[in-house]
Amino acid sequence: MSILFPEIENTIRSFDFKSIPNERKNALLPLIVYIQDKVNTLQETRLVFICTHNSRRSHLAQVWAQTAAVHFDIKNVSSYSGGTEATALYPMVVKTLEKSGFKIEAISEGENPVYSIKFASNEHPVIGFSKPFDASFNPDSKFAAIMTCSQADGDCPFIAGAEKRIPITYEDPKAFDNTPLQLEKYQERSLQIATEMFYVFSQINK
Repeated sequence: MSILFPEIENTIRSFDFKSIPNERKNALLPLIVYIQDKVNTLQETRLVFICTHNSRRSHLAQVWAQTAAVHFDIKNVSSYSGGTEATALYPMVVKTLEKSGFKIEAISEGENPVYSIKFASNEHPVIGFSKPFDASFNPDSKFAAIMTCSQADGDCPFIAGAEKRIPITYEDPKAFDNTPLQLEKYQERSLQIATEMFYVFSQINK
């Protein structure tokens, strides 16, 4: 099993699966079933997390899902993210993940920077940047589309190539941008997503 960075391990120890309401566990169940089926049949598990701008929630879910897969030693899992349009990975998301122990470097600058997001020394980093969900960087078939915001879920009646479409929506921390609560609310949303993604992968039988 890969060893995560110590700061991330400390963050994980704070997760309380009992705090997840039953209605949320019911929303997470189709994702658990999808991953378990892939593991049982020795297939690659491809997860594409989608929100409108691919700037906040979808990246948090992508990063925490990949970290959870490695933590629980679930093989052949690849997490991606995308939006109904491309903008940029919001800087507060980077700060929030760094606060939880991720080591992040900007690979390229510009209006839509590309980031290397590492959770362990000997694992491939998650590559974070904003892109449409159907960008060539993402898989074009045999993946689950996880809708992390209700707007994207409503705007995308059809996602080509998706084997399964799973709505697991989160409140947007953007509502607190440029307020005194910004850092606190981003951290709160990140830890909610993290706890739920770790719960999902804790349920997978290898």
